[in-house]
Amino acid sequence: MSWLSWVGGKRDNKSNARDAIIGLREQLHLITKKEEYLQTKIDDELRKAREQVATNKRAAQAALRQKKMYETELDRLAGSRMTLETQVNAIENANMNLETMRAMQRGSAALKQIHASMDIDKVDNTMDSIREQMSLTNEISEAISNPVGIGAELDEDELRSELQELEQDELHSRLVGADAAPAHHITAPTPLPSSTAAAPPRPGETDEEAELRALQAELAM
Repeated sequence: MSWLSWVGGKRDNKSNARDAIIGLREQLHLITKKEEYLQTKIDDELRKAREQVATNKRAAQAALRQKKMYETELDRLAGSRMTLETQVNAIENANMNLETMRAMQRGSAALKQIHASMDIDKVDNTMDSIREQMSLTNEISEAISNPVGIGAELDEDELRSELQELEQDELHSRLVGADAAPAHHITAPTPLPSSTAAAPPRPGETDEEAELRALQAELAM
């Protein structure tokens, strides 16, 4: 079957379903009108029977007989109407199922067309490439965010040597500051201990030699 025939067949099926539903509903409308007419006739015959039941029983019986005929025809029409309504529902459901299936077929064809240029290997390769590029991006960002020189390993021996130099400089500054202080800020020398200051001179030792010896003893303490 060619594409045009297939499309034409789909249109014919849809048109046939629509025409059938329209015809059934028109027949249902006619049956409804006939039922309304029969119900009116039944009500009329019932009214006649009630009017004649006391004065003319024969006429009352005839009215009831006619009413019964109308009711029988009404019941037959009710059965026909139920059959037509069942057909309408069946055609509508079948047409809905057909349209649903066609929509699913179109969706399946679209998926096949999309997946024709895709396979799991291509997807895996693409995802691996994405992960690799993301990792590279993170590495570049981390490298850019770290300032130059920060984080480099430091020589601990060099740090200790520099610290000692700073301590020597600080001590020297204090000593120089003490020598340059004004006279009125210089504190009096601490008196030597009595044992040193009053040390008796040794035999043959002059006073200057004794004082020098005492000073050396103080410095050695």
